Amino acid sequence: MHDSLFVFDIETVPDIDVLPQLTGETAPDPETGRQMLEQYHLDITSGRNGFARQPFHKVVAISFLRATIQRDGNVETYQIEELRSGGDLTSEEKDLVAGFFSYCGKLHPRLVSFNGRGFDLPVLKYRAMKHGVSARWLHQAANKWENYTSRYAPNWHCDLAEVLSDYGASARTKMNEVCAALDLPGKTGVNGSKVADMYDAGEIDGIRRYCETDVLNTYLLYLRYVLHTGLSDHDGYNHAINLTVAWLEERAGDVPAYAEFLEAWRTSSAGSFNVL
Repeated sequence: MHDSLFVFDIETVPDIDVLPQLTGETAPDPETGRQMLEQYHLDITSGRNGFARQPFHKVVAISFLRATIQRDGNVETYQIEELRSGGDLTSEEKDLVAGFFSYCGKLHPRLVSFNGRGFDLPVLKYRAMKHGVSARWLHQAANKWENYTSRYAPNWHCDLAEVLSDYGASARTKMNEVCAALDLPGKTGVNGSKVADMYDAGEIDGIRRYCETDVLNTYLLYLRYVLHTGLSDHDGYNHAINLTVAWLEERAGDVPAYAEFLEAWRTSSAGSFNVL
């Protein structure tokens, strides 16, 4: 049984360094390079989708929330231990990716993400292979049905985009849409479309803080999900929420992004964080 939750999210920019080998062309500048990579994907999808596929993303931030899983019989609750981004403002991609796989390899946590099976983990695996980073723990755990790579093992990796759509049986939604429906704060300040420009401007700290608030949203959605499924109960949910609010309040004075998130949460929930 896992002792920790590891809620994670990544931010990326298109990897234009692949263009010479992929298309035979070299970009004169980053913006043109991204347009060239987008055009490549439009061409191979007959104009349907210009978004770069998973191998062609460079990881610029990996953020995570680690929480201890506390059990009372079959009921769980969670205590937030840390929320941060891997590495520092000068860390290279290889160091970020290696740090992610090394840290999780020591914890063996329950992974929690939103579309992590469809995007974040595939990107991390491709970039790990690019940099020669090993992740034995990810691929060789438990048995055929209970492991990190099984689609239907949410106790190992709970991808909320998957489980909330019943694995594609109903319409998939964006995280911001689910947050709006459940009176949760959703994205505050920045959205993913701005990440490349922020990266070009050297605003790495801003990217990391934005990524951390996405992690917070994912964690809050997960708490609602486990309450609904019975993995937690109302007391456990409210306990976890109260710990999270206190954690954010303690740090809001030093981290404006946390203060903004907390204020957005107060507004979206009409001042009531708990479920009665």
